[in-house]
Amino acid sequence: QVQLVESGGGLVQPGGSLRLSCAASGLRLDYYSVAWFRQAPGKEREGLSCISSATGSTHYADSVKGRFTISKNSAESTVYLQMNSLKPDDTAVYSCAASTFIPFCSDVVAGGYGARSDYDYWGQGTQVTVSS
Repeated sequence: QVQLVESGGGLVQPGGSLRLSCAASGLRLDYYSVAWFRQAPGKEREGLSCISSATGSTHYADSVKGRFTISKNSAESTVYLQMNSLKPDDTAVYSCAASTFIPFCSDVVAGGYGARSDYDYWGQGTQVTVSS
């Protein structure tokens, strides 16, 4: 069964850090561009970061640039999102998605390719809450 499973979410104080994991089973992540999204209640889904299958280049939304880092461990079929200097505004459900369709990862963090149909697989999401 092909699936993506996120983990690592939780409750953290402002200024703290979390590392999210997106573990793939039944597929080789090397063939997919992988993006991280988040969605807070009442807000639209936001593309945060993307790692390209073709070049390995990484891209970030302005809202998280300099604080979040995306990385991939191909041997473990896992993509990580290291989140530092967390703020209350970072509170959301975080999801990863894998796609063979996205031509440029930079478009994801610019607001494009946010539809579920743009991706072959989605994870179930993990809650991140930043609060004191």
